[in-house]
Amino acid sequence: MVAALESEFLFMMAASLEASLPVGAGPIGNRMVAYVANGTVKGDKVKGEVLPGGGDWALIRHDGCLEIDVRICIKTHDGAIIYVTYGGRMDIPVELQPTVFNPQTAETVDPSAYYFRTCPLFETGDDRYAWLNRIQAVGVGRLTSTGVSYDVHQIL
Repeated sequence: MVAALESEFLFMMAASLEASLPVGAGPIGNRMVAYVANGTVKGDKVKGEVLPGGGDWALIRHDGCLEIDVRICIKTHDGAIIYVTYGGRMDIPVELQPTVFNPQTAETVDPSAYYFRTCPLFETGDDRYAWLNRIQAVGVGRLTSTGVSYDVHQIL
């Protein structure tokens, strides 16, 4: 028998995004790019800032589900650089989309009303955070007035 999944809270990450760049409709969906302006990471084991320059190369598929494709760098409070990549899915019911995608009303929608999950992987050469190179994490996301936020959990 396979063991049940267990997790431990790792950190909360919030990122402010610049306006999306519409690439347009292609053969597999509608591509858009959203660059990160800045952000924060707050947790007992990892804390710091999300550096500008990363982004999400998102694809809105023909079925309406958004495929997430993110690459960012975190600079920890003590100077380590952690490269983070993650894919994921965001699936928002059609009736909620006008409210959720509006920055003025996004935070009025309970995030349990839509599906927004990611699977972060970490890469660093800093010995203090090398343990991150060997774990799998899962993020539970929500849209905010300035971008996105995630509660990120380490899968044990």
